Amino acid sequence: MARAYDAALGGKDNYAVDRALLAQLDAAVPEVRSIALTNRAFLIRAVRFLCYHAHIDQFLDCGSGLPTAENTHQIAQRLNPEAEVVYVDNDPVVLAHGRALLEENDYTHFIAADIFRPEQVLENAVVRSRLDFDRPLALLQVATLHHHGADEGLHPVEVMRRYIDALPSGSYVVFSHFLDPENEDSALAQRVQGILNAGISRGYFRTRAEIEEMLVGLDLVDPGIVVADDWWSDGPRLGELPAAARCIVAAVGRKP
Repeated sequence: MARAYDAALGGKDNYAVDRALLAQLDAAVPEVRSIALTNRAFLIRAVRFLCYHAHIDQFLDCGSGLPTAENTHQIAQRLNPEAEVVYVDNDPVVLAHGRALLEENDYTHFIAADIFRPEQVLENAVVRSRLDFDRPLALLQVATLHHHGADEGLHPVEVMRRYIDALPSGSYVVFSHFLDPENEDSALAQRVQGILNAGISRGYFRTRAEIEEMLVGLDLVDPGIVVADDWWSDGPRLGELPAAARCIVAAVGRKP
């Protein structure tokens, strides 16, 4: 999925099989790339908000994906050059590319771990040495949990509960997820889910109630759980959102 996202964002770190998956999705849902673009734009705005307004200077980015334009460390370190960022992924291609890219960045690190097994991440020596759990930090689960099935190890709600429980008070969670809007757009969501689950990838569109359950224990920053494009948009919308962009929601929450 990391390479498919890279292809959707216009990156070059992907292969023919990844572009074939994207082409299949494009054929079924022509505007499907808007999911990736909307999600990346939300990430940029959320990290900028946390650095500038919440004064967060340490980030744990789970399921970082392949390095592309405007990654978490680039956004954060533009505002605070000493912001610490630890990326987590278990894709060997992601780790190789990431470590090569960040060789000379003393404040940014990649670790290999399964983000759906929180203890692997939270007990990692690099995470514990580079991030200070005695003061607030930001956990990023951006477009991750919708690739994890409820029957694949820990339930997604339990995954998030363990992460949230481990965060110190005053920490923030940045979160986005595929949405089953339970309206006329649900047919599109089901088409995309069917294509993803027919191959080696996985993708699950969940209802608002299911997504809310993953964020229990957080005070959601206004405007709460909204279509990702609407989370503190950079300006007024000049046209209608494509249906695909209405099928991914985002939120930022603070742990009391």
